[in-house]
Amino acid sequence: MVGAFHGHAHNRRCQIDWHPLYIDGTGHTEGEGCEHIFSSSNELARGTRHASPFHRHQAIEQHFSFWDEDKYSALSTFLRNHYREAQTAVQTLTAELTALKGVLNLSDTDFLHFHEQERSYLDGLKELPPKDQVSIRYIQALDEVAEAEWNSAREAANRSLVEIHVGSFADMHVALNQARVRVDGSYSRLQNAEAMASHLEVQLGIDKRWEIGSDQYNHFRQETSLLNYRMALDNLERLVVMRLFELSKLSLSGTGKSVI
Repeated sequence: MVGAFHGHAHNRRCQIDWHPLYIDGTGHTEGEGCEHIFSSSNELARGTRHASPFHRHQAIEQHFSFWDEDKYSALSTFLRNHYREAQTAVQTLTAELTALKGVLNLSDTDFLHFHEQERSYLDGLKELPPKDQVSIRYIQALDEVAEAEWNSAREAANRSLVEIHVGSFADMHVALNQARVRVDGSYSRLQNAEAMASHLEVQLGIDKRWEIGSDQYNHFRQETSLLNYRMALDNLERLVVMRLFELSKLSLSGTGKSVI
């Protein structure tokens, strides 16, 4: 089992098998008991950093001794409160789940089936077929060719020339240099994009270049968008977890506004 807090740093396929949410018997246990201990013991570093080995060991031993005594003395209250919370959660969530199953016409076996479907779907996404990977890269190359058209470079050069102040040779010289740099850069990008597109066409055995908007283009364009979406979603989840770690280190977790 991977702790609920660390589980979100793992990919979705790993979470389906090892996140506490999908393991029978875990309930609302987050599996981060060690993190609670570490969060408290981290405060020892400030006082023991420059202490002698004896006083460092003494401080650590006293800390965990008091930790054990405090937890033991509050154990009965802890169990009672969590038992009441569990009873309330079971009653509330059971009623909500029953209502949702009635509205959506679902049964308990459907949830298990959904879980298996998601596992099978993610197993199939581990790696795309090589030809599909090349096709997606080909779509990206076609987009680069479209963005690096010669007309766009010519328009950029014309805009630079139109902005020249009459009678100022220094401004004319600067504008001409800017236009030349833009044209050369656009032409270089166009050449590179054309070379990449031609190379991929040879690999895919394409005789006639796909037109933007064609059936083949739209199909793999959608695959490219889904791939970019998954990568962005994984990166967003990683950044959120990193942010939570930073807030936890600063003892500021739970102080921000909720984003819905």
